[in-house]
Amino acid sequence: MSDTQPTPELLAIRNRIDALDSEILKLISERAQCAQQVAEIKVAEVLAQAKETGESPEPVFYRPEREAQVLTKIKERNQGPLADDTVAYIFREIMSACLALERPLQVAYLGPEGTYTQSAAIKHFGHAAVCVSQGTIDRVFAEVESGACHYGVVPVENSTEGMVSHTLDSFIDTPLQIVGEVEIPIHHHLLALKGSSVDSVTKIIAHQQALAQCRNWLNHHWPHVEWQAVSSNGEAAKRAAKEPGVAAIAGDAAAEFYGLEKLAERIEDNPDNTTRFLIIGRDEVPPSGQDKTSLVVSSRNKPGALLGLLAPFQREGISLTRIDTRPSKTEKWAYVFFIEFEGHCQDTKVAAILSELEEQSILIKVLGSYPRAVL
Repeated sequence: MSDTQPTPELLAIRNRIDALDSEILKLISERAQCAQQVAEIKVAEVLAQAKETGESPEPVFYRPEREAQVLTKIKERNQGPLADDTVAYIFREIMSACLALERPLQVAYLGPEGTYTQSAAIKHFGHAAVCVSQGTIDRVFAEVESGACHYGVVPVENSTEGMVSHTLDSFIDTPLQIVGEVEIPIHHHLLALKGSSVDSVTKIIAHQQALAQCRNWLNHHWPHVEWQAVSSNGEAAKRAAKEPGVAAIAGDAAAEFYGLEKLAERIEDNPDNTTRFLIIGRDEVPPSGQDKTSLVVSSRNKPGALLGLLAPFQREGISLTRIDTRPSKTEKWAYVFFIEFEGHCQDTKVAAILSELEEQSILIKVLGSYPRAVL
């Protein structure tokens, strides 16, 4: 029987779906109205504070710890058949749209359009956020520091190529805080103008990290073609869309945005290739219950200095998730350590560790405590 004449059983299911859709729409509308009421309450509180103290702080609408708690609960309560991450993604978009009713977020990211950083910004904040492209990591920090954007998204670590040194160095002098993190699976493609042939490629361009992540594949398939590092994969795709003979290494978003053809797909050397991004903002984040803390610390140059820094974590049973070394900008052959660990700086054990580190360090700076990636 054709689909134009559904069976009674199929018709009953479709009617049930229509009824559920109406109920879902009603509930989403009710949630959006609640978001508007929250905005009104927050604005009223700020106005009352301004009247009492003479100060006019900006209302805080986006709460990273609150969103992380909501998404975590959604995943815990999900009974299928949709996957946990799929359900969380749907709720992320609902929260993003509701938040935009209060105030659309301006989010700076390392551009241009089509970069993985833009994908990370959308994954974390949802499509209702206004993503603002920046040409460099420094500009992302500057836009957030100045207040032109509420938050920024910067790459910090790749699973195969390690830490992004420019991002780490940018945290040394900034007053900004890390307020969140997001991970993106990285699948690189070789992209060129539509109608291009493999034989027409004379140059391959990409961010230096992408070139490194595809090194073995490129050596095997394109050993005699010039490689060139550019500021971002998005910039590479942008150039490939204008320059015949130039192929870019970039992802699906760049291919779609710039209308490029895939000469080869998934050319990364490691199929589990993942990049981690940090969300930066101006305010500290309260505990969510599942947090991480990042800090930079410089110890006195003496034997066992690093062991002394790490010993308090072992004693208190705090798990380290990352440790990296960067040259000090103030002293020759001196180094600062970038350390990440589980817990929030307001936790009793973590506070005790930080106090102990202050006593034995030349410099210690907490970069932020923030919810662990939920999606």
